[in-house]
Amino acid sequence: MIELRNICKSFPVRGTVLDSLNFQASAGSSVAITGPSGSGKTTLLNIIGLLEKADSGEISFRGEDITSLGSDAAATYRNRNIGFIFQEHLLLPHLTIRENIYLPFLAGGGRPDDEHIARLAERTGITGIMEKYSFQVSGGEAQRAAFVRALANKPALLLADEPTGSLDRANAGILALLLAELNREYGSTLIVVTHSDRLAAAMEHAYELTDGKLTGQSR
Repeated sequence: MIELRNICKSFPVRGTVLDSLNFQASAGSSVAITGPSGSGKTTLLNIIGLLEKADSGEISFRGEDITSLGSDAAATYRNRNIGFIFQEHLLLPHLTIRENIYLPFLAGGGRPDDEHIARLAERTGITGIMEKYSFQVSGGEAQRAAFVRALANKPALLLADEPTGSLDRANAGILALLLAELNREYGSTLIVVTHSDRLAAAMEHAYELTDGKLTGQSR
């Protein structure tokens, strides 16, 4: 469903972080990418999500080459096909949880599926906090809301960068399992960058990024 071929990326100070890297993920699969700090995990995720451009190489999505999309076309592609979850929930404090979840539809157009969002809210246990603001809820609740926001538009691809990294061990464990369950229930291809062994173990495939390349195996 998503395939990267011979991806290279370098930075002036850090040098080469991705070196002729190849990667693919099938529809509905779940993938963990681990590796030491500074190895290029977030850079790789950003390239997959077209938030950064590789120096060279090709990216295809559902068989279509998306490597050279311009900024407007890339933004449309992201809005239609990708959900993002970050280490921090990035909810806007002046909006309610509900408004934060619906914000991508206001920004990018499209009609939200209210029943789908309501089911996600119930599944993640945030139905009772939908009218609250992010500063009125716990970190775990805010991150669950971020999960719902990422899945609200039924994305084909869900990218998560250290999604449990800001949480305590108990909440991190709960949300690691929840993320894997949501992947199975809603069928989005899930790619997770993480330092958490527990989260990585919940994925179907695990790869380690070292020396600019991925090594790993299916479980």
